Amino acid sequence: MKKLMAMVLMGTMMATLFTGCGSAQETATSTTAGSTVAESTGTMEESTDGESALLKEIKERGYINIATSNDAPFCYYDVDTNELKGLDVDILKEICNRLGIPEVRAQVTDFSNMLLELNNKNVDMVADAMYIKDERLEVALFTDVWYTESEAVTVKEDSPITSKEDLKDAVMGAQTGAAMYEMAQKWKDEGKIKDLVGYENQATLMTAVNTGKVDAVVTDGILSAYAIEQDSNLKLRLLTPYEAEAVGRIGAAIRFEDKDFLEEVNGALNSMKEDGRLMDILASYGLNEDYFIGVEEGKTENIK
Repeated sequence: MKKLMAMVLMGTMMATLFTGCGSAQETATSTTAGSTVAESTGTMEESTDGESALLKEIKERGYINIATSNDAPFCYYDVDTNELKGLDVDILKEICNRLGIPEVRAQVTDFSNMLLELNNKNVDMVADAMYIKDERLEVALFTDVWYTESEAVTVKEDSPITSKEDLKDAVMGAQTGAAMYEMAQKWKDEGKIKDLVGYENQATLMTAVNTGKVDAVVTDGILSAYAIEQDSNLKLRLLTPYEAEAVGRIGAAIRFEDKDFLEEVNGALNSMKEDGRLMDILASYGLNEDYFIGVEEGKTENIK
């Protein structure tokens, strides 16, 4: 089972190799050299005539290239096998299978830069547990909802913090560029926490609270529970009882100009909702029906 420090080292190396706004050729080359392809499983269903320009380009290329901040369990490289894994990866692999796309590849970058990488055309999509938010809808299209998520506060096992009210004297950590950072900033402004420290990725964030650099961190609940379960070196616990403030809707980001491709992705996604495949994937990560949103209620109202 991988250890958190190994995740940090791998994440750092991958970010050093791949972060930045290289050309499309540089992106494809570096991804092939430093990343393992996540292959779709099952029999691919070839799309009919009338495909979008981007889908045709991706199929001719042979793979879709996505942005990730390398965070388990959503979209990350396994430090032992260098394989691309995660909840969002498994959902995307099934979508690609239904669209006739044979492979998924990823470019590692900081979470706060992923939409920039998308609009600079260094990737085709952002698929890494990204909340669908009004300000993000101003810079990109978003798919219909993949699943829901909410925040959780994580502290050390022996922390005196037992309730949300105890956070008023705490230094809190959060991932810059993520929805949770904005929430924590609001808490600081309202005097609900003492101070706020930003970290570039979830691995360094969890290390910070584990080593006492911060008193608590606010993260995605799915991520915190997964990290604590997987790494015995983390002497942490989720703050409970805790009433979540923000139940987020997770989707993938696509460029405004690729609206036709968005419709193709949504078609595959919604067929997964209807035939039960999406719920099967969620269940494989220990998620129940509370995380699932049906076709109609999961529609995203994009600005463009």
